[in-house]
Amino acid sequence: MSRILVIVQNLAVPFDRRVWLECQALTAEGHQVAVICPKDDGDPPYEVVQGVELYKYQGYAPGGSKLGYVAEYVYSFLATARLTMRARRSGRFDVMQACNPPDIFWPLALALRAGDRTRFVFDHHDLCPELYESRFPHGPRLPYRVLRALERRTHRTADHVISTNQSYRDLALTRNGKLPADVTVVRTGPDPERLRRGPAYPELRRGRRYLATYIGVMGPQDGVDNVVRAADVVVNQLGRDDIAFTLIGSGDCFDELVALRDELGLAGHVEFTGRAPDELVKRILSTADAGLSPDPLNPLNDLSTMNKTMEYMAFELPVVAFDLRETRISSGEAGVYVQPNDVHKYAKAIVELMDDKPRRLKLGQLGRERVERELAWSYQERAYLGVYRRVLGKGRARRALGNGQAHRATPGAQPGQVVPDGQPFDAVPNGQPHRGNGNGSPGQAIPNGHPSDVARNSQPHQVAHQSEPLEQTGG
Repeated sequence: MSRILVIVQNLAVPFDRRVWLECQALTAEGHQVAVICPKDDGDPPYEVVQGVELYKYQGYAPGGSKLGYVAEYVYSFLATARLTMRARRSGRFDVMQACNPPDIFWPLALALRAGDRTRFVFDHHDLCPELYESRFPHGPRLPYRVLRALERRTHRTADHVISTNQSYRDLALTRNGKLPADVTVVRTGPDPERLRRGPAYPELRRGRRYLATYIGVMGPQDGVDNVVRAADVVVNQLGRDDIAFTLIGSGDCFDELVALRDELGLAGHVEFTGRAPDELVKRILSTADAGLSPDPLNPLNDLSTMNKTMEYMAFELPVVAFDLRETRISSGEAGVYVQPNDVHKYAKAIVELMDDKPRRLKLGQLGRERVERELAWSYQERAYLGVYRRVLGKGRARRALGNGQAHRATPGAQPGQVVPDGQPFDAVPNGQPHRGNGNGSPGQAIPNGHPSDVARNSQPHQVAHQSEPLEQTGG
């Protein structure tokens, strides 16, 4: 049984849905998993949830300035290093997985590699240099160059890189010098069994005929102000009083967005829920007629996958989005695409979609089918676990060679196949894909069970948390 350390800085686990799905996949495969992350409100410093050890530190976010980010990341690195040493007391880690942002944990990977021969997997969630450009479009170039250097060092330190989409993979190869065999795309796919449309709750339309909804983070780069300004066009310029807007989530811009709504006289049409309980989120998405992806065109958004778009699709909602490269790849025929950053055209697209029920239903159906056939987490899970089979196979082979362990020939074995302790597995020489799982059929990549989601409640330790199922947590 292998021991795996997962490091997250920007969200608590299991609130970070992608990381929680990954942890559940690893535990279902038989691995021991420990996570280091910041605390959410009311979280204990240590607990075990569904077999996953959670080591948590008090988060520190002094503000959205450039110096504020530096202070936050220095604090987070030191807190993570301290908890890494604490978690290490229970035994060495076979693999350390770091999830960004930020790209600062490669020194911990080097330290664990030097002491324990720990392998390093980098789970690339965000493009930090592009994130800086998007938040500070007229800022100095030095921070951008520093972020590029940190990104490059993280990639080159990693034994394997997990990219959330093909655009990120392309950058790993071209900008950061990784070999194609060492980069795997694993999308943040929704779970179609858990995320599906239920009965509508007409009262959530607040007396209006239609409901458009947004769910996600409300930061400077997320474009939620575009929804508020589009609502102003819909209500005050186009005279449509029959469309309600419900915006779910929170973030750095939450207070500014509420103030903008009130300034435009939209309090009766635009509702902000903040972070909402799972059941309310599911009711809203089951009642809504369209899902809004207002992310503007900027260096980050054009190359990033917006998880909310796929979750709208899981709830059979057509997606109204600006025409961004990766958004179009994700949504496909389930989206209505508008010239980037044109709020007036975005508002008109919302109105036209509301007035065309057959089109809404058709786009919603296409989106749901795409989730079930291509984007669901069950498909992504296979690629994710394949990364670990390969990385762990390489690590065991190198440790065996380093220990001077004799290798016995196995009938039918291929050149380079290493057999420690009589248990055959592939050493994966020369970057070739892993072809076996150690004790099953060659090429077998599906564990005996798929990760199940757990319910968030106030019970401590072994009682499950609910991982927030929907896109209140990112992109």
